[in-house]
Amino acid sequence: MVLSGLWQSLRSRRARLALLRCFCTRMLRQVLHRGLRTSFARLGHFIASHPVFFASAPVLISILLGASFSRYQIEESVEHLLAPKHSLAKIERNLVNSLFPVNRSKHRLYSDLHTPGRYGRVIITSFVRANMLDQHHTELILKLHSAVTRIQVQRPGFNYTFAHICILNNDKSCIVDDIVHVLKELKAARSSNQTNFAITYPITHLKDGREVYNGHQLGGITVHSKDRVKSAEAVQLTYYLQAINSLNDMVAEKWESNFCDTVKLFQKSNQNVTMYPLTSSSLQEDFQETSRVSERYLMTSLVLVVTLAMLCCSMQDCVRSKPWLGLLGLLTVSLATLTAAGIINLTGGKYNSTFLGIPFIMLGHGLYGTFEMLSSWRKTREDQHVKERTAAVFADSMLSFSLTTAMYLVTFGIGASPFTNIEAARLFCCNSCIAIFFNYLYVLSFYGSSLVFTGYIENNYQHSIFCRKVPKPDVLQEKPAWYRFLLTAKFSEDTAESEETNSYESHLLVCFLKRYYCDWITNTYVKPFVVLFYLIYISFALMGYLQVNEESDISNIVATATRTMEYTAAQQKYFSNYSPVIGFYIYESIEYWNMTVQDDMLEYTKGFVRISWFESYLNYLRKLNISTGLPKKNFTDMLRNSFLKAPPFAHFSEDIIFSKKYNNEVDIVASRMFLVAKTMDTKREELYHLLETLRKLSLKSKVKFIVFNPSFVYMDRYASYVGAPLQNSCISALFLLFFSAFLVADSLINVWLTLTVASVEFGVIGFMTLWKVELDCISVLCLIYGINYTVDNCAPLLSTFILGKDFTRTKWVKNALEVHGVAILQSYLCYIVGLIPLAAVPSNLTRTLFRCLFLIALVTFFHCFAILPVILTFLPPSKKKRKEKKTPENREEIECVEMVDMDSTRVVDQITTV
Repeated sequence: MVLSGLWQSLRSRRARLALLRCFCTRMLRQVLHRGLRTSFARLGHFIASHPVFFASAPVLISILLGASFSRYQIEESVEHLLAPKHSLAKIERNLVNSLFPVNRSKHRLYSDLHTPGRYGRVIITSFVRANMLDQHHTELILKLHSAVTRIQVQRPGFNYTFAHICILNNDKSCIVDDIVHVLKELKAARSSNQTNFAITYPITHLKDGREVYNGHQLGGITVHSKDRVKSAEAVQLTYYLQAINSLNDMVAEKWESNFCDTVKLFQKSNQNVTMYPLTSSSLQEDFQETSRVSERYLMTSLVLVVTLAMLCCSMQDCVRSKPWLGLLGLLTVSLATLTAAGIINLTGGKYNSTFLGIPFIMLGHGLYGTFEMLSSWRKTREDQHVKERTAAVFADSMLSFSLTTAMYLVTFGIGASPFTNIEAARLFCCNSCIAIFFNYLYVLSFYGSSLVFTGYIENNYQHSIFCRKVPKPDVLQEKPAWYRFLLTAKFSEDTAESEETNSYESHLLVCFLKRYYCDWITNTYVKPFVVLFYLIYISFALMGYLQVNEESDISNIVATATRTMEYTAAQQKYFSNYSPVIGFYIYESIEYWNMTVQDDMLEYTKGFVRISWFESYLNYLRKLNISTGLPKKNFTDMLRNSFLKAPPFAHFSEDIIFSKKYNNEVDIVASRMFLVAKTMDTKREELYHLLETLRKLSLKSKVKFIVFNPSFVYMDRYASYVGAPLQNSCISALFLLFFSAFLVADSLINVWLTLTVASVEFGVIGFMTLWKVELDCISVLCLIYGINYTVDNCAPLLSTFILGKDFTRTKWVKNALEVHGVAILQSYLCYIVGLIPLAAVPSNLTRTLFRCLFLIALVTFFHCFAILPVILTFLPPSKKKRKEKKTPENREEIECVEMVDMDSTRVVDQITTV
């Protein structure tokens, strides 16, 4: 009748089509929504009919799959995890290794050129800022050097020393840092009472005529005029090792361990100096150290969450209290996590410390789902059979839980795709997807069957903890007070038929929300303060958002009290004047004898400290006034016959590659020089901008060259690579929200949900920047989780409010908080309590994890319980309150529907309904 009246009132054909389209869309949504609810209700009834099977199957699967996790493997390559997989720096490294292998570079600071390799490194300094170049400290450093070279690695049948595994010189002697030669010459000069010996900085000269760079070996420098060193507060020594085969690598790894022990013992016997050792294995060991130092904190977190979850499910009524469901909800999450770990291990996956965040992702999603099911159970009628109550629970809660689970799978699934260029982020997303999928199955099966068992206990009026039959009130009157307190229960026959109060309203959180908080947050005088507080929130978030900084410093993922952090702090303090050695590689044949080319090469490296023989040789050629018309053959002959034999250029052959042609002419096909840039305290940022500047210069220059340093592998386009998973996840979330509009009863739910997610993510990014959390791999993964956590908690609230009819906005805001607020509050409290011990873990990785997850939970809670309840009271959708007649007998209502067609003809149709 109503539709026919509307249809006749519309004169325009286009208006009728629009109305028909709107009607069909709404009907489709309602059919899908009701169909899904019916399907979940049948599933709940089926699980309630076979609770033993659905309770035991997840446990058996978890035990079988989780047993393999006892033999898990650890990922040892930090570069594989944190360096972009498809970066230009890796291609450049391969080109450099093909042109200048390590065995050609015997005098070129091996750990700073191609690959970190195997090495031992130590910084020696003093508490009192003493001069490390005085006689006492010089002898002390040389004594340490002698102790290091005598380190032995015992293997069956042979004892290896540094001389057996070191990088060899042309004369078959071990290559040591040039600063050792400088200190030996300084000691010899003092012994012979020579006063004219001087060390210059950052380049000094040895007795054999060589120029050596000491910018990375002397730190805390005080200089006289003409760069003469007056004092140095720190000295750095590096020992390079061979790793050409598996046996050699094994011996070198053991030598590194003995190196750290030797330095530690030397430190104990010389308390006046401080030593900071570092090896090639330190980063990997300290990265995995986070897992070891986190164990007892995670156990504390588990105990706290179990305790609070049981308390949140408890109430004074000993029959309707469900403390075991709090424990079983956490057990459901644990079983899913164990199953996922077993699958990853069986498929060849390796463990790394970033996986510490997965249990907290599972905790946020899994506990909310279980608390929401318990909240739905409390709304069912107690006179119903357990199977019917379970079916009602599944119909009421599983649709929203399924949609939020799909959101998790889509967002983390995109992060697990090959589009993610950071392997650690991809593995984290992949493992999270598997864990969330099994968590969904286990919530349906294991927790659903647990709900059935506790339902039977409740229907039989048994104690929720001891499962003992609760006596009648008249019997309890004869018992002691403590006995009556433990067995307090409300029987159905004690309630009059006229009373419609729910027995679960005595729950503390339900009572708090219904009697106090809902009225307070919707109070007219409270709303302006909430809006003002939200404006302040947006302002501070914007201030932080404008200061977002992407960071590729790998020290941010290691434990704090470790060799890596101590060494990094000392290096930043004493050796931050110059950047790492940057290789400048020319990979084409050019006219080196041409002074124009020489000018171009020197111009490209202007502003750098050039520390290679090749640059010195170019200057030498210019001093000889080599003309631009010098024949190529004469130039190459001089290279081969005269200048290369001179002492200053004795190692020049390491920096050029000759190619002999058919007519015995020699051509230079590649060359290199090494550069060091002057830097400030912000060394990392300057090095990143330096890399980008040199890359742009290589594209514009006439000479084809590349620049490389091992740290470029981690920094190369890190900002774009680390943000890609978040961008892809946001796009996929928007698409999912768009297409899921057909699965919800009103598309306005998805609109509000999108705005809420945007507000939460904007605030989290801003506040984490103000909290000194940089945008790195860990924080980006947390932001992906933030999208899903917001949807988890806000979607039920928005759905209940938007679908509500016939009452005011304020009434439906209160109703939404009463229905879903308890589950949100319970999961939030458990989640925060679980996060608190994480703040005490001495690790940079867990510090980032805690701050990001804490902000996500706090900001989402702020939106659920303050922002949304206030904003929804005066923003769409509108609610029309039914107008009642003065006489209660007459229920006839007249509603005036005003329509405007495409021809701007106003039609008023009065519809009478009884």
